[in-house]
Amino acid sequence: MYIIVVGAGAIGSQVIDLLTRTQNEIVVIETNTEIAEQVSRDYDCLVLNSDATIKDTLIDAGADQADAVITTTDQDATNIMVMLLAEELEVESKVSVVQNPDHMEIFRRIGVNVLENPQRLIGEYLVRAVQRPSVKDFMSLAGEAEVFEITVTEDSPVAETTLQKADSAGLLGTDVLVVAIERGEEVLTPRGDTVIHAGDLLTVFSKEGVTGEVMYTFTGKNE
Repeated sequence: MYIIVVGAGAIGSQVIDLLTRTQNEIVVIETNTEIAEQVSRDYDCLVLNSDATIKDTLIDAGADQADAVITTTDQDATNIMVMLLAEELEVESKVSVVQNPDHMEIFRRIGVNVLENPQRLIGEYLVRAVQRPSVKDFMSLAGEAEVFEITVTEDSPVAETTLQKADSAGLLGTDVLVVAIERGEEVLTPRGDTVIHAGDLLTVFSKEGVTGEVMYTFTGKNE
């Protein structure tokens, strides 16, 4: 893929590092001269020390052949402007970091895939790690819905029973779905006759999020 990355700061540098490890052609646009020079030294990619909010800069970066533009700056105004130019230049895929949640809808209106304020997400993960230590990972969806990973304990009411029996007993509810089961080195696709064992790492979808009731189902505790 041909990808333009705008911004090479804390987030952008990680994106660049990941992309250059694969077979992608990368162009980086960075306004800070020192950072631009450092990226040029560290990575095998074209770096433009320029302003991506200027249309000619994106043209020079090869927007006409780009598969995607990723903006990672800490200024929503900059990211929005770049995304608008990318839309005008008919770049197929547009991805951006969004610092202010109030601006999410603006990005979505112009067809941008968005990542909410990374600092806020990190804070949310840290709080969740304290409040819900049994939850290993999670992703928030629309509304209150979440997809999360949780380890089944021996005290769980669903331990050593099949998904079908757990569902019939009302332990899962209509808004909770077990998506995958990781057991040792094996990943299982859940079926009605699949038995859940203590120690299984489950990937779960819950329309109401990780509620106390959901926690009790898989751990025997409300937290």
